[in-house]
Amino acid sequence: MVCVKNLINTKKLTSIVFLISFLFYFSIENSSGERIKDIANWAGIRDNQLIGYGLVVGLNGTGDKDGTYLYQPIANMLSRMGVTVNVKDLKGKVKNVAAVMVTAKLPTNLKPGAQIDVQVSSIGDAKSLQGGTLLLTPLTGPDGEVYALAQGPISIGGFIAAGRAAQAVKNHQNVGYIPQGAVVEKTVPVQLNGKNELQLLLQFPDITTASNIAERINERFKTSIAKANDPSTVFISVPQNFRGNVLDFMAEVEKIEVKTDLPARVVINERTGTIVIGSNVKIASTALAHGGLTITIKETPEVIQPPPFAPRGAQTEIVPRTDLKVEEKQASLVEVQGSTVGELVKALNTLGVTPKDLISILQALKTSGALKADLVIM
Repeated sequence: MVCVKNLINTKKLTSIVFLISFLFYFSIENSSGERIKDIANWAGIRDNQLIGYGLVVGLNGTGDKDGTYLYQPIANMLSRMGVTVNVKDLKGKVKNVAAVMVTAKLPTNLKPGAQIDVQVSSIGDAKSLQGGTLLLTPLTGPDGEVYALAQGPISIGGFIAAGRAAQAVKNHQNVGYIPQGAVVEKTVPVQLNGKNELQLLLQFPDITTASNIAERINERFKTSIAKANDPSTVFISVPQNFRGNVLDFMAEVEKIEVKTDLPARVVINERTGTIVIGSNVKIASTALAHGGLTITIKETPEVIQPPPFAPRGAQTEIVPRTDLKVEEKQASLVEVQGSTVGELVKALNTLGVTPKDLISILQALKTSGALKADLVIM
């Protein structure tokens, strides 16, 4: 029993060790530098959020059962098509229709006629959007202007099959996607060629990385045109020979490779037991002992029936029976230290603990000051 449990724990820990080692060796391979294009974005060039209210039809009885937000839009739609319907007559008779919110992201400078993906989410009590079709839905921006029109069959990437006593469900049934389901009607323009100054926004703000970016840009163009303003922003003056042709200048900047420098960090997801340790994490020499206390409580109530010819009034009684078992593992002090991720993984692996135990150990090391990194718990 103990050997099997230790084997399972070892397999779980081995998976985490493999992930940590992969990230470590990956960082070594990429220590030469990363393209500015991969670590920063240009200010002003971004996705713009769009939203709209729509109706999904063609559902197989899995639509909204009730809702004033559903009947009035259906009546309005039919009225525009020349069909007069009383809203009260629709109640309880439109089980194949669902009210949804439609969202999309519109990139900057995307021209009219281009297509973008949309996401459809139910806002009522619909059971599933499987097999449904979104009717023509205007998508507006924060300014109230219509930037795209969405319509088409919905894909949920799953299914739902149910009987009277059981059902099988795959994936979330109330959210679906329409690949290239919206046609752009209006552009979000950004004039780039007329600019004399640009801004780079770092995806992960860091003072050293921002300084390195400015230094490499200045080296590439042999003039002081870039300056790190703060940990997340680098200001760049467009050289004279690129004025009026800023896009070519931006393309040249994006190709420049920069050595990044991020703080030492350990990221923990307690829900899944996932641990990611960065390449700069170190542990000071320390002694550690880890043991587990397991308490098992088993309730087995016993039913006692009255014996034959028992006096009148005798009743059946339930007598509680509790089995209590306490098990405490023995633990010895183990020296743990590491100046690299490889040494750190090897040191922690000698403890032979599960991922959940490893999370507790890392938290204790951080509290003691031995863990030289930021501990981020998700």
